[in-house]
Amino acid sequence: MTSDNRLRSFGLVVNPVDPATVVPPSGDITASGGHGDAVRGMNAGSPAFDPAAIIPELDPEQVRLLGEVGDHWTRTVRRPPVWQQALPVRTDLVPVDVRADAKLTNGGFARGDEPGRVLATADVLQPETAMARRVYATRRLLLGAPLRSAAVAQERMRKLVGLAVLSSDALSSVAYGPEAMITVLALAGAGALGYAIPISAGIVVLMLAVGLSYRQTVRAYPGGGGSYIVASDNLGELPGLLAAAGLMIDYVLTVSVSVAAGVAAVTSAVPSLRGATVPLGLAVIAILLVGNLRGVRKAGAAFAWPTYAFIAAIALVVGVGMIGVAGRGFTTVRPPRLGVTEGLGLLLVLRAFASGSTAMTGIEAISNAIPAFKPVEWRNARTTLSWMIGLLITMFAGIVALIHFDGIAPRAGETVLSELAHSTLGGGALYAYVQAATALVLLLAANTAFNDFPRLLYFMARDRRAPIVFLRMGDRLAFYNGIVALAVVSGFAFAVLGGNTESLIPLYAVGVFLAFTLSQAGMVMHWWRRRDPHWRKSIAFNGVGCALSAIVLAISAVTKFTEGAWAVLVAVPLLVILFKRIHGYYEMVHSAVALRPFDLAAGEPSSQRRLGPRLDAALKGIQAPVEESPEEVHNLAVVPIVGLNLASMRALAYAASLGQPVLAVHISPNESEAARFEAYWHAWGDHLPLEVVVSPYRAIVGPLARYLEELHGQRPDVTLTVIVPELVPRRTWQRLLQGGTAGRLRRSLRHQSRTIVTTAPFLLP
Repeated sequence: MTSDNRLRSFGLVVNPVDPATVVPPSGDITASGGHGDAVRGMNAGSPAFDPAAIIPELDPEQVRLLGEVGDHWTRTVRRPPVWQQALPVRTDLVPVDVRADAKLTNGGFARGDEPGRVLATADVLQPETAMARRVYATRRLLLGAPLRSAAVAQERMRKLVGLAVLSSDALSSVAYGPEAMITVLALAGAGALGYAIPISAGIVVLMLAVGLSYRQTVRAYPGGGGSYIVASDNLGELPGLLAAAGLMIDYVLTVSVSVAAGVAAVTSAVPSLRGATVPLGLAVIAILLVGNLRGVRKAGAAFAWPTYAFIAAIALVVGVGMIGVAGRGFTTVRPPRLGVTEGLGLLLVLRAFASGSTAMTGIEAISNAIPAFKPVEWRNARTTLSWMIGLLITMFAGIVALIHFDGIAPRAGETVLSELAHSTLGGGALYAYVQAATALVLLLAANTAFNDFPRLLYFMARDRRAPIVFLRMGDRLAFYNGIVALAVVSGFAFAVLGGNTESLIPLYAVGVFLAFTLSQAGMVMHWWRRRDPHWRKSIAFNGVGCALSAIVLAISAVTKFTEGAWAVLVAVPLLVILFKRIHGYYEMVHSAVALRPFDLAAGEPSSQRRLGPRLDAALKGIQAPVEESPEEVHNLAVVPIVGLNLASMRALAYAASLGQPVLAVHISPNESEAARFEAYWHAWGDHLPLEVVVSPYRAIVGPLARYLEELHGQRPDVTLTVIVPELVPRRTWQRLLQGGTAGRLRRSLRHQSRTIVTTAPFLLP
């Protein structure tokens, strides 16, 4: 098959005007050649968020070059079927005499869902050593049984669960947002507390504007529209990275602030625990870590009810309080006398506005986690967002109004919400319920960050702006690496600042509103470019949200600079530099391993020089079938392949040049990825036998090691030479950005007899 014919099999044809590009038959898509461009003819209709999609995308130009490489192999090897006939083992591992619909296991493998496909079962995840098995059993006890990739649909959230899980951050912020606002106003004395009402009115307007703006974002980006994606798509790389940096700081501080506020609620009710603030907070973060490692559905079921308990508690406090206020004719209780430490001026009012605006944190969470909802994802997400905004405004306004009418002022050792609960409900069981519900929701509000932070890292890793280890889902369909990273960093921040809410909140607002501002600015540009129906109304919503968010960002940066906001202003550019360095490294890797035309001009060695004498003899029997007995073959070269690029082509070429039978093995997370890899393999020309093992639990090293062990078990006299393509960076720190699969496979196979693992190193520039 020529390269042109292979391209047609993908729905692509050579551009008659410019043969260097290829287009689909309709001519509506051209090859851009940029990194990450998909072969869109193959991927049409694929979801924007596909955690199982780990095979590197080939753009049409790379597919064309792959076909040329295949043509080169055709001229060199001549007869690809000889390789299949020379294999000394059976590669499907499942007995051929079982019924076609049976899925009998054989050493941890079964028949796949597609004909001829091998399926790795959960048995291949079992470790070999006793100690490793005990660790594995403990992990299963804590996290649950592994989930297949197909279970991702069952792991999605309903609206009621999504509201609780993704809104807990925003809704719980009413427990400390109003307090942060009046704490600033109290610096100017009791008389300044009266400004809480107009300031709160401005915050409510801001909540409404930003909430409506994110409704537009959900509609425009149904595959997930966080600030990073929206800003990158519409404003460019730098704004996108700035938004990502702001979001990362936001999510880390969400965990730290929520846990600190929750612990403060506990110590308000039980003062004897104040000395254990840091240990209590770190224990809560550890619980959140384990809960989220169990998967989205399990975490949602465990962490949903405290949110609704908190909503009921606030409704109880505000409802009973307002009944009492109405009973006395809505007269205002004079607040206690406060010492004046600052004069009341514009700067103090702006600081109070910025502090109170922290009650808006978490509004973006739903737009960033649209794929986590059940179908229709964007519609359910938008409905949930509307519920959240309505509840947030109602709860915030009710608490501020009650603070005003009851003359509540901040005091040491007790939260403002605790004072409200005392004044309205007394000190009995209802007060205990309010405090318990507040503590629980604040402690678990960090769960919102545990949902969104790993997704942000996934999107960034997909764009090669974060380490690629954040692309992979664990065996519970959770982004393990991102969850662990958030727990470690937020726990460190919590411990360093001693779990003090007042020390953490000044760091909070800058990152939050930086992301808000860039996201809404990106949406303004989005509507301006597309000019969809009702685009003027959409621009108005997003434009107002952008303007108000920018104002709060400027106020927060200026008024809280000396209180700690300077740290965020320093951290954001440092993070952007880090993201750009990571992206630069991956771009260098992509350029180094991409197929290039000049690689084909290095000469065309004859089959006598490329192949060993035994396969040479087989190739000479063109008119007759190969009569060589498999029992005479004593060596088999196995080449694990992740993607088809220059590094893997060199490994395959090296294996073929040894003159021994060669088997290529690809581990794929699901059937669609397996089919896509096979399509690339066919485009190359099927020059070597290929076995695709579907690993529905997304493990790679375990299934591959067990597969090789089963091959060796069939023929103990055959030596397996495993040739692993490996990218070798020049700098030590760059190794952290590689997956490390070669090293893990080498360690897994070092105890297998007659199995030699070698690497085909590809030195990066």
